[in-house]
Amino acid sequence: MKRCQSVRVSEYQSKDYRAQTMDKAQSVFVFCSMFFVLSSLLFALHAMAEPKVPEKLTYSIYWSGIKAGNAYWDIGNTADGVMITSRAESTEFVSLFYKVDNFIQSRLYPDGYPKNYKIRIREGRHKRDKEVNFFNSENSSQKVVYQNKLDNETAAFDYEKKVFDPLSGFYEIRKKNLQVGRSEYIDIFDSKKFYSVEVQVLRKEHISVPAGEFETVLVKPILQSEGIFLRKGDIYIWLTDDEKKIPVMIKSKVKVGSFNVELVKAE
Repeated sequence: MKRCQSVRVSEYQSKDYRAQTMDKAQSVFVFCSMFFVLSSLLFALHAMAEPKVPEKLTYSIYWSGIKAGNAYWDIGNTADGVMITSRAESTEFVSLFYKVDNFIQSRLYPDGYPKNYKIRIREGRHKRDKEVNFFNSENSSQKVVYQNKLDNETAAFDYEKKVFDPLSGFYEIRKKNLQVGRSEYIDIFDSKKFYSVEVQVLRKEHISVPAGEFETVLVKPILQSEGIFLRKGDIYIWLTDDEKKIPVMIKSKVKVGSFNVELVKAE
């Protein structure tokens, strides 16, 4: 009888452990997805400031000290303007519990405003496949056409002023002189909604990451979008304190641990 009871306890413990592991893995990549887009936003800062393209950035994503994934950003010129491509993927071990393979791309007009935005998300069983086209007029107004390819949904929006997608949005922030104690704002279209995103400039710090040591400016975006940013906790981003404003480190805390995202290589 005791032996049978011991087996049942072991089985329950095993099931509980697997459930906890799955929950942690999913939480890791909720954040990975959030970082995936957010860092892409800030990568646009670097692209605008540095005219040499193509250029690539590589990051490692850690959950409570354990490597959970990698993120990559490529930027290049096209005949129409700049193209930014972002990818994120889980490590081989984490993929056993919760595989992530995400792709986001933004094509821009020569003036830096978006022309076409694509997002393809694969996170476990969760999938998203969306596209947004931006049509500029001769005045400051803009028409935005949103498509959800998985649900066969199309919606059109008209705005009195131009808006950005999440990848192109921080081009405008990059043009500003970030000053400690002052917030900057950018208009973003994301998931069929318009957001005026606030970016708080907190302080300056010297930090060290695998890519080297940097003088940085610490900023805190006040995220609102549920479709991409998935508000799961405060996010802090360290940008190089120069005209490039490269995101070199990101930190966040959630209910199952803390996350560090660090720049590994810049090409």
